[in-house]
Amino acid sequence: MIFDSHDFVFRPPPVISRARRVLIKPSAGYPAPYPVTTSADFLRNIITSIRQVSDADILILEGTASGAPVYPIYESLGYNFPRVLTLDVKDCILVEVDNPLPKPFAVPTFWVPNVVLSSDYLITVSPLKTFNHSASLSIANLLTLLPTSKYKGSAQTGWGALNALGIEKVLADLYFTLPMDLALVEGAQKIQIEDNPAQGQVEEYGKIFVGEPYAIDCEISDRLGLKQEYLSLIKSAKVELDT
Repeated sequence: MIFDSHDFVFRPPPVISRARRVLIKPSAGYPAPYPVTTSADFLRNIITSIRQVSDADILILEGTASGAPVYPIYESLGYNFPRVLTLDVKDCILVEVDNPLPKPFAVPTFWVPNVVLSSDYLITVSPLKTFNHSASLSIANLLTLLPTSKYKGSAQTGWGALNALGIEKVLADLYFTLPMDLALVEGAQKIQIEDNPAQGQVEEYGKIFVGEPYAIDCEISDRLGLKQEYLSLIKSAKVELDT
């Protein structure tokens, strides 16, 4: 679903009222404000609405490409919400999870924080960011759930080992291995990233996208005229799983 950003109020799906633990994955890998990262106001909107229907534990989980602690970034972004636990991927216990695809595109198993598996409802919340002819949306936001300690390869930081496999294939595998229940893309503004991931050209966009991650990423990509390989791979895998 698509909403105007100026009067958007998050409406939690009924299933959230029965959840015991809700995990929110923002885009908060850099100490730079929205639209580089998910805004504190947008998260507050979501958290406040959840609290109106549920007493579930609410967790915020993020990691950084450098492997540096994420807590200083949370503080700089104003992620200070009552009765919400903020967590750092690098401090979590890791669990190896099998890719459910019969023929994985690149990665047969992923190391992920155990708290993801123990949560009843998973939400990915990301800003609307584009890079040349591609975009970083709800599924790409899942990448920072993966610990760089397991995937940096020969690089000093980041996910070098996954980049070597083809990041579009990795994103398709990640979609099936870590299925999010809901995606929100904060598109009040759209940012075009150039070389520095924490800077870019900003323009007003005025939309909020809410729905299943693959559907939302397809909708936004179609609107922006983007052909993204990971979406084609996911589509082909869905067809194969249904047959």
